[in-house]
Amino acid sequence: QVQLVESGGGLVQAGGSLRLACAASGGTFSRYVMGWFRQAPGKERDFVAYIGWNGGRTVYADSVKGRFAISRDNAKSTVYLQMNSVRPEDTAVYYCAVSLRGYTELARQYDYWGQGTQVTVSS
Repeated sequence: QVQLVESGGGLVQAGGSLRLACAASGGTFSRYVMGWFRQAPGKERDFVAYIGWNGGRTVYADSVKGRFAISRDNAKSTVYLQMNSVRPEDTAVYYCAVSLRGYTELARQYDYWGQGTQVTVSS
């Protein structure tokens, strides 16, 4: 069983930056593909980014490409999401997740989820 705890959310002005963190416990973190997703009110949970087990492979949604960066520190069992040049449309609850099935952008193929952290971008 893997437990995930996100942190770092909050209120930020448009154009600003925020860094989210997700600490994992249980299991072998260095073997997992880690993903970030977000869900705005009344909308589906959308893929944001994922990172491979050693950080060598990263994939981003088009909506965040060039603005967000995913990274991981296997020694700390933590994955990060650096959010730059944020926009009001980035407002959502952000979730980290573990995939035991390899590289995927599909939420249904992630096996463990954190509780989420709220990010609100003011215009």
